[in-house]
Amino acid sequence: MPQAVSWKRRLKNVLFIDLKTVAGEPSLLSVDPRLQRQWEEKSRHFRAEDELSAAGWYDRRAAFYAEFGKIICIGVGGLFFNDADQPNLKVKLLSNDDERTILSEFLTIVNRYPPGELVLCAHNGKEFDFPYLCRRLMVNGLPLPPALQIAGKKPWEIPHRDTLEQWQFGDKRHFVPLDLLAAVLDVPGRPLEWMGDRTSEVYYREHDWPRIEQYARDSVVMLVQVYLRMVGAPLVADEHIVNSD
Repeated sequence: MPQAVSWKRRLKNVLFIDLKTVAGEPSLLSVDPRLQRQWEEKSRHFRAEDELSAAGWYDRRAAFYAEFGKIICIGVGGLFFNDADQPNLKVKLLSNDDERTILSEFLTIVNRYPPGELVLCAHNGKEFDFPYLCRRLMVNGLPLPPALQIAGKKPWEIPHRDTLEQWQFGDKRHFVPLDLLAAVLDVPGRPLEWMGDRTSEVYYREHDWPRIEQYARDSVVMLVQVYLRMVGAPLVADEHIVNSD
């Protein structure tokens, strides 16, 4: 079974993650005046593209910047295999209004792995999820775990995996959403309900935690299935996807 050994080796100690982020405050008026001024400056080039005000762009894009946004949910997925080499997936959702609580729970998970052995995987993780996590850990006064001590390292020194990077094949200008990549690779599963720029609205205006958590779960399951397809491994059957407490 040399082929099975090959793909199983690529899945050792891989932890799949997906962040759900929102604007740090319900509106720009609620933001600290010092940060308001900084957002006014940052959003100038957005306003050149559209007639939205700085406040309108805050609602739409602040979630994407760690200086102005926060994490409200982290979907975490871990694979294990039964005796027949069938993949099973455990999904854990870390969600809370208090970002520090989420990050502390995440640290508890990643610190279970011996230093140097954990590999994180996310879609666009190297440009979004991993640096966003590092920045928000620092904002909250929490230590960076060994797996996220990546500042100053050369690309080949960072073991983490990124499904977008794998799909780009060196073409950094080519962005493909996870949902589209799953469709192109014919990965079965529930389509994602919305794009990330709607999460702030669902969180602040609708206060719909079940939908946010379902969105996070669907995202991390899709991420795992896409990665399995990319490495030539069998996909996880629906009955082998379980929620972890």
